[in-house]
Amino acid sequence: MVCARSRPTRRTEVLAVTVPAAVMLAVGLWGLDRGGIWRDEAVTFQVARRTVPQIWRLLHGVDAVHGLYYLVMHAVLAVRPGEVVLRLPSVCAAAAAAGLVAALGVRLARPRVGLWAGLLYAVTPLTGHYAQEGRSYALVAAGAAGATLLLARALDGGSGRAPDGGSGRAGRAPADGGAPRMWWAYAGVVAATCLLHELAALVLCAHALTLALLRSPRAVWRRWARAAGGAVAVLLPLVLASRRQSRQVEWLPVPDRESAEGLLRAFTAGPEGAVFWCCVTLMAVGLLSGRTAAVMAPVMVVPPAFLMLFSQVMPLYHERYVLYALAGAPLLVAAGADLVVCRLAALAGRSSRSRVVTAAGVLAVALVFVQLLPLHRYYRTLAHRPDNLAAVAALAAREVRPGDPVLFLPALGRRAALAYPAGFRGARDLALKAPVARSGTLYGREVGPRELQRRLAGVDRLWVVAEPYALRSRWFPGDPTERLKLVAVEERFTPRWERERSGVTLRLYVRRRPGTAPAGGLPPPAGLPASDG
Repeated sequence: MVCARSRPTRRTEVLAVTVPAAVMLAVGLWGLDRGGIWRDEAVTFQVARRTVPQIWRLLHGVDAVHGLYYLVMHAVLAVRPGEVVLRLPSVCAAAAAAGLVAALGVRLARPRVGLWAGLLYAVTPLTGHYAQEGRSYALVAAGAAGATLLLARALDGGSGRAPDGGSGRAGRAPADGGAPRMWWAYAGVVAATCLLHELAALVLCAHALTLALLRSPRAVWRRWARAAGGAVAVLLPLVLASRRQSRQVEWLPVPDRESAEGLLRAFTAGPEGAVFWCCVTLMAVGLLSGRTAAVMAPVMVVPPAFLMLFSQVMPLYHERYVLYALAGAPLLVAAGADLVVCRLAALAGRSSRSRVVTAAGVLAVALVFVQLLPLHRYYRTLAHRPDNLAAVAALAAREVRPGDPVLFLPALGRRAALAYPAGFRGARDLALKAPVARSGTLYGREVGPRELQRRLAGVDRLWVVAEPYALRSRWFPGDPTERLKLVAVEERFTPRWERERSGVTLRLYVRRRPGTAPAGGLPPPAGLPASDG
């Protein structure tokens, strides 16, 4: 079921692509400076400011999967290091992704489908969240959308338009496999995207299903296989390196039904209510849209489904790892809306090509944005992220005096000092042996238990910066230096003062007087506030 249509003008197609990109840029820039970065952004910030040899050394031990992104951000932050600059590449990538989603709609269906889909992508809260995060996921989403557009063009023989004039019918791919230059471009974009994050390789599985649904001839399969094989060959060294670093994702849980439902809600521009159910209904209708569904439904479904299934054996799933699959959802919704409009117009005996119809769709997306405005505002607050390292550093700046010894429990608690060194200026990092850049680690190399014993013996007043689980649970680390931090502080010191910021505890200890029994653990000290909010 498709609408008859005239060939759109070039100006109409350009507007359909540029308007969503501009809207996404505005949404991304809105509230970009939150006044603080959280732990993952802090890693990007401190790693990207190292020299290239120092970054290369780090990647041999940890975070190889983010290596290309760190090198990109090294060039970006060399211009001007700061929180806004840290997030600008993600904002620009999200704007590009919105434009690419719109371009896919223009090619696979018609300009108004592209316009609606691009705008819906731009106002989806999940898009806005990762557009304002100093990590690679928005860049990966743009790369995957670009690769999908190149695939669609390659299937059309590299022409400016689909063989069917963009009507949405599942046209046949060229029997000769299409223009070689388009397949080379496709292979390059896929390879670069996968190097930004290796799990983007799952988009190749989606594209293979698209070829099957479109009943592509053997020549197309051969050219796609060569392009995909080249991209995988480029990715293979990264895969081998990241396998050796798999302990970094041991914290990921096994995804369940709630995970799948949560991702669907995040993809459909609304966590609950009428917006969600309307999007789901239109998405189901959009599955009847022929070529659009054959290209975009696999992009939306295959990567999350594959990763969730694999994660039942080895947990690797997180919504950010499949953010690029979001591109399929607004296109299916927009295609479904287009089919509904066509059907209603046919029943009424009227044309569906009116500009009023296009404007009505734009108005509907605007109303969706208004309804989701409170969620967008919340996403732009510091409370939305797991922690606020700026607040931790500000607390330390007020309380820790120059020359005071500080213990970070565990070592990764040092991230606040790395992101905001001014807050800990003059403090003595009691356990640090080699700083991060020189040690080729994320949080520095610490001394052994014997040296830490010696250093602790010379202090009577000690600050501890602790993660929540380190003081208020049965956490007992395997690392001997971390164990000594727990045991020595408990046996030799007594707590005197405490404050908490963004889940991180700053606690002052003084040396225990001879003959005083240990506290028997590290609960919050009696009579002292555990937190001042």
